[in-house]
Amino acid sequence: MYRSGSWRYVILYLALSSPAGILCMVWSSPAGAQVIWNMPNVIIPPAKIDRSEVKSRPDAWPRLDRGSAICKTEEDLLRLAASRRGEPVAPPNCQIIRTATAVQIMKRNGPGRTQVSITDQAGAAGWTDAWLPEKAPPIGNKGVTLR
Repeated sequence: MYRSGSWRYVILYLALSSPAGILCMVWSSPAGAQVIWNMPNVIIPPAKIDRSEVKSRPDAWPRLDRGSAICKTEEDLLRLAASRRGEPVAPPNCQIIRTATAVQIMKRNGPGRTQVSITDQAGAAGWTDAWLPEKAPPIGNKGVTLR
């Protein structure tokens, strides 16, 4: 007579799928749960950065911050303001500042029009509508006392 071995697989499956079967399996083979820690280059030490050489420089003032516009002439600045209001005007000859740029104030023509000279580029001058006060703002979260 021929015997089928499939009932053995069914019993083994039921024994391993039950919580008691898993507990028996863990206790019967403790070497399967061990972790091998002797693997080279698994834990890489963090890079050591020498911060003693980095010197903080004071912020340049006055400066045009990122997103400010600088126009070639005062008429271009007025056309830029008109185009921002939605009026149909000729395109102004202006460019947007991408990084903080140190400038020198040459002339003020009201609170919204200032002629500046870019200090990094010789002879580069233009008009901006950025607010540039006479004194630099406080640096380093130092409070300002009012009298």
